[in-house]
Amino acid sequence: MRRHTAALGSTIGGDQSTGLNQQSGDKVVGNVAQRVHGLQQGTSHPGHRVLDVGYGVKRPMCHKSSRTTNELMHILLQKPSFGELLSNLSSKVEEASEAIKNAPQRFLDALVDSTFKFTDKALRPSESNFAPVVDEISEGIDLHQIEGVIPEDFPEGIYIRNGSNPLFGALHSTVSIFGQSSETWVEGEGMLHALYFTKNILDSSWSISYANRYVESETFKLERARQKPSFIPAIEGDSAAIISAYVFNYLRFGKVNKDIGNTNVFEHAGRVFAVAENHLPQEICIENLSTGDAWDIGGEWDRPFTAHPKVAPGSGELVIFGTDAKRPFLVIGVVSADGTKLKHTVDLKLDRCSLCHDIGVTLKYNIIIDLPLTIDIKRLIRGGQLIEFEKESYARIGVMPRFGDAESVIWFNVEPFCMFHLINCFEEGDEVVVRGLRSADSIIPGPILAPNNSDSKGSELTEDEKLTKQGISREFFSRLYQWRLNLKTKAVSGEYLTGTDFSLEFPMINNQYTGMQHSYAYAQVVDSLTSTSGNCEKVNPKYGGFAKLCLEKSNNIEVYIIDAQNFEEAPVARITLPQRVPYGFHGTFVHRNCCIESEVQNYHNFGP
Repeated sequence: MRRHTAALGSTIGGDQSTGLNQQSGDKVVGNVAQRVHGLQQGTSHPGHRVLDVGYGVKRPMCHKSSRTTNELMHILLQKPSFGELLSNLSSKVEEASEAIKNAPQRFLDALVDSTFKFTDKALRPSESNFAPVVDEISEGIDLHQIEGVIPEDFPEGIYIRNGSNPLFGALHSTVSIFGQSSETWVEGEGMLHALYFTKNILDSSWSISYANRYVESETFKLERARQKPSFIPAIEGDSAAIISAYVFNYLRFGKVNKDIGNTNVFEHAGRVFAVAENHLPQEICIENLSTGDAWDIGGEWDRPFTAHPKVAPGSGELVIFGTDAKRPFLVIGVVSADGTKLKHTVDLKLDRCSLCHDIGVTLKYNIIIDLPLTIDIKRLIRGGQLIEFEKESYARIGVMPRFGDAESVIWFNVEPFCMFHLINCFEEGDEVVVRGLRSADSIIPGPILAPNNSDSKGSELTEDEKLTKQGISREFFSRLYQWRLNLKTKAVSGEYLTGTDFSLEFPMINNQYTGMQHSYAYAQVVDSLTSTSGNCEKVNPKYGGFAKLCLEKSNNIEVYIIDAQNFEEAPVARITLPQRVPYGFHGTFVHRNCCIESEVQNYHNFGP
C-alpha cells in the first residue's frame, strides 16, 4: 500500500495587525507614513505645526509652499540616520503592540503558575500498562516476527486502535487554594496505533507494518508548544477547584477542557476520524496517521459529537448525537450517506444532562439511553460533584423514528442502571430489542480502590470477600443485558443473557448486522480475581472469518488473529509489535476498498 507523508501546518492564535507599512525599505508608522507619502507627492498639510526634528534642520512654524516642504523632506530622507530612526521607531511600536496584546495572557499564566501546583498521578504496579509510550512511529515499521500464517482470505486493510496516552508522561492533579482537582483515567491525549495489512499481488505474500501517532488536536498542539501541562483538570475533585479550573481554562484558552480525541475511530463516506465525545471528530490521514481538520459537517454541527455514531441499516446515513452540560442537553443528528449534509437535527428537550455515551439504531428507529449518570453545573456550585451517578433517580430508554422530533419519542421507564456501551438493537414484531452492558453503578468518575485491586493472586478468600478486600463492588460490573420494549403495549421486560459471574466491556458485532438481528457478539472479559497479568484489549471480528485480539504479555505486545468459527482454538497467527501498546479504548478495521477511497479523500484534504 502506498504511503504518503502529509505535512500539516497550523497555528494557534495569530499575530494581529500592528498598523505598520513597508515603504521604500523603511517601516513607518501611522501619521508619519501618511505625511511622508503626502509630502513626496507634492501635497501640503495645512495646519500642521513644524517641530525641530533634531537633525540640523528646523522646520518653520509657519506654512511653506509645497516645493519648500518637499525640498526639506528630500534632505531628510537622504540622511541614513533618519530612515534608521523610523525603522527603530517602527520596531519599538511593534514590540509594544505585541507586549500589550500578550499582557493579559502572561498575567493569567503567571497567576495560574503561582496558584496551581501540577503533580503526576502515580500508577500502581498493576496499572503499569496504562503508562504512555514516548515514541511515535509515523513512517511505519515492517513487522517480521510472525508466528503462524496470515490466512489467505484475510482482508487487506488497516486496523486502527485509539486510546489514552498522556502527553507529559502521566495524568495530572493540581493542588491550589481552591482545593484539589484531578484528570480522570480517560483524559489522556489520544494516540492511534495501526497495523497495515497489504497482500502482494504476485505471490500472495503478506506485508505487515506498524505505526503510531498522537491525535494532534488544537489543544494538544498548544500544550506541546508550551512544553508543560497547561489545562487545569476540570472534571474530578473539589467543587471550588473545578469551578476555578473552568474559569481559568476558559479565560486562557477559550474552552474549559482539552480536546483529547482518544476514544474511538470511525469511518464514514471514505473518511476516517478520531473522536472523543467532548468535541468534534478529527479527520485522520490513514496513510501516516496525521491529523487533519475537525469535522463539523460543512459548518452545520457546532456541539460535542458522540464517540459512537451508528450507520443506519439500509440507508448508510450516520446517526449522531451530542451531549452538553448546558441546554440543549442532548441533540440528535442524521448525516447523509456521503457525509456532505446534515439531514436532520432535533433537540430532545431533556431536563437534565445525562452522560450518554452510545446510541442505537434499528431499521426505522434511533434508540436513546437516558441514564441517572448526570453532569450538573448547579450541583457543582452547591459543593457537589460535577459528574455523579444518582441511584435514586430515574432511567429510561427512548425509541425515536429516524427523522422524528422530541414529541415522537416513546419513552420506556426501566430500573435505574448505568451503561456505556450498547451491543446492538433491532426490531422483532411489535418489539424493539436492546442489548447492552448494564451495571448497577458507574465506574466514572470511579470508586476509590484498594492499592492492590487488580493484583489478586487467588487467595483462599471467597469471591465476594476478595472483592470487598480490594474495595470493588459488584455494582460496578457490567454484564450483558437485554430489554424488550413493546411499542404496542408499552410493556418492558429484561434479563441477563450471560449470567452475572463475569464482567464484560468493549463489545463489538459484525458491523454488517448493525440495527438488525444478530447471533454473535464479542467483548473483553474482565475478571480482576484471576491470577493472570494479561488483559484482552479489543475484539474486532469479520463474521464467519477472523478476529483480532491485542493483549499484554509483560512488555511484549502481540496481535492475535483468531478464527471466529473456532474461537477456542489457538490463534492462527501471532504478530509481535515493536513497542509496548498501552491499554486503550476502541478501534476499527478499515478495509482496502475504503482505504482506496480514503486515499482520494486524503489527496484533497491533506494534499499530495
